[in-house]
Amino acid sequence: MAQRKAFLLRLDPVTHEALQRWADADLRSLNAQIEYLLRRALLESGRLKAAVSTSDTGDSAAGVEE
Repeated sequence: MAQRKAFLLRLDPVTHEALQRWADADLRSLNAQIEYLLRRALLESGRLKAAVSTSDTGDSAAGVEE
């Protein structure tokens, strides 16, 4: 299993609430939703190779498109 790095992320309440609603709608935890969105942005910008998988969130980087 790949190691995860923890870090503090400060969000304004409006952004936090919007992300939480989105995570709830996608049946993900807030942390998994943020990781999913960051990974998708990295893939779309060409900064992350599509071969990376994330079994912890149930998404594979190659299948991020939704």
